[in-house]
Amino acid sequence: MATQELDISQLTSESQQVIQLIRQGHSFLLSGGAGSGKTYSLVEVLKAVLVEKPTSSIACITYTNAAVHEIEERVQHDQLHVSTIHDFLWRNIKHFQCELKCTLIELMNDDEQPKIKSPDGETVAVDFFNELESDIKYKEFVKIKDGCISHDEVLILACKMYEKYEKLCTITKDSYPLILVDEYQDTDPNVVKLLLEHLNQSPKNNIVGFFGDAMQSIYPGSVGNLNEYTQQVPPRVTEVKKVQNRRNPQLVIDLANKIRTDGLLQEPSKDINAPNMNADGTAKQGTALFLYSNNDDLDVVRHNLAWDFDDSTKTKELNLTHNLIAGKAGFDDLMRIYDKDKVLEFIKRVKGYIKKDDNKIETEGKTFKQVYGELGGLKDDVPKLLAPTKGQREYIDANPQAYHFAFEQPYDEISKLYIDKDMLLDDKKNNAEDLSKPASKRDDLIKHLFKIEHCIHLYKEKRFNEFSRITDFSITSVEDKKCLKESMDALIEVEERSIGDVIGFASTLNLVVVDDKLERFQISRNYVYQQICQIPYQQFRDLYQYLEGYTPFSTQHKTKGAEYSNVLVVLDNGKWNSYNFNYLFEGNGNDNVRHKTEKIFYVCCTRAKENLAVFFHQPSANVIAKASEWFGVDNIVNLDEI
Repeated sequence: MATQELDISQLTSESQQVIQLIRQGHSFLLSGGAGSGKTYSLVEVLKAVLVEKPTSSIACITYTNAAVHEIEERVQHDQLHVSTIHDFLWRNIKHFQCELKCTLIELMNDDEQPKIKSPDGETVAVDFFNELESDIKYKEFVKIKDGCISHDEVLILACKMYEKYEKLCTITKDSYPLILVDEYQDTDPNVVKLLLEHLNQSPKNNIVGFFGDAMQSIYPGSVGNLNEYTQQVPPRVTEVKKVQNRRNPQLVIDLANKIRTDGLLQEPSKDINAPNMNADGTAKQGTALFLYSNNDDLDVVRHNLAWDFDDSTKTKELNLTHNLIAGKAGFDDLMRIYDKDKVLEFIKRVKGYIKKDDNKIETEGKTFKQVYGELGGLKDDVPKLLAPTKGQREYIDANPQAYHFAFEQPYDEISKLYIDKDMLLDDKKNNAEDLSKPASKRDDLIKHLFKIEHCIHLYKEKRFNEFSRITDFSITSVEDKKCLKESMDALIEVEERSIGDVIGFASTLNLVVVDDKLERFQISRNYVYQQICQIPYQQFRDLYQYLEGYTPFSTQHKTKGAEYSNVLVVLDNGKWNSYNFNYLFEGNGNDNVRHKTEKIFYVCCTRAKENLAVFFHQPSANVIAKASEWFGVDNIVNLDEI
């Protein structure tokens, strides 16, 4: 079928520019700030291209399954293939099983990459998969010996294959002359390299288009921006800027423009039907307040604002740290283990004692208790440097079970054990629909629990097709359905069940099987695993509810992409040295920390559709001066004077 040139005059100006770049064969980047309607532009471009070139296949890569569904609902065409990056890559490599297996073995034997390893961690032979009766499969779990790989492995494997095989690059370019990437700033740098560099090994032509906002790049391990490609001469990727804002009221737009550091300044939409516009074509003003106090009582802040904080669909309180929320949201024991464990801190103190020249002892094959006893730690007159500190002793006295369990662990393993709250709480863009969190810091135990709760979520929502797709439960008869209902009903009612009970039950039912990753976790991090397994499962369910946004509380990272009528941003670093709100307002300190703080603050403020309030506890005079400049003197509120 011959192509026809489309009249693009009815499109928005940014989409017109993009269509012209596509016609000229240029890759492009459409940059738009918060609330600019980037997804609208993506859909508009898709529809236009499909009219102009109805026989040309287009791949549209989005970050979440929810975004996939949204685009598919708005654009339906046989030549449009919308998917997450993992599904896109797997679709392209899964048929090349010989090359796939060879590359997988190569990666398993590569000491420089730690994520894909053989079940025992040892080097494998080139015939490792020879006895495998089926192809390599992409599953929700990892069983390397059975040929099952999961999300993380697919990403690494695909990038390596595109680097190695020019033919694969040619086939992909032939299949998809146009590839569009939504929310590009959150993409793994290796995926961008694959699209803009590895594919170019093939002489075939194709165009890659990116949609997103560098200022909203707030997750570690993401590409962040495309400056490397847009600032080349001539540019490999041509940038188009989208400056209109359809979400925020005027006062929030004004604030956001002062926060941005890349020169992209927004203005209210010219569309009177936009949510932030009045019927007469003027922008809604909204409110943007900076509140401060010498008292950190947030109840006072909430009372002053008089918003309905019980309505989580309209009002959100955003905190940088989870510690401020854990007790209220019901997962305090999980938080204690991942963020406040002082038994491991004490063990590191003992390790430091051993490193002294006069305290050398043999530790191989011994438990922590045996090592501590040989050092004299079990005697009445324990050397001061070997005894727990006051804070460590208080924790040990409050949690004797953890202390005694640590005593029985192999010293050489537990002395190297590291725990971080991100392993529990990392909320890089994720929701109940998306189990594959690229670059997630959540550990394999928490990821496993998320899979279980996601199965329960789908079952309760009666989304049985999706449920069956992500589980290994086989339904071939009426009896199977009856068995499934009974099992799921028991799994949903978890009031008396521990986390360990639920893990075992879900695996026995073949809902979420215990895979290689969880088995390795149980062996290498047994001190953590056993403690978590004894906690009531309801605590994890409460954590899940919190991280999925079903409570009035949210972290500042989690809120990205969402919008609410009323937004309260609590500026508290929470001893997290990656961010510093003093640096943000005072303009000093570490540049990297300040830039990361600017981005998280920008994302938070631009969630507000009507009212924004920012609370700062005990700000300096310089902070108040900068706040007055950004918010306006009339919008600064000293709560101590009310």
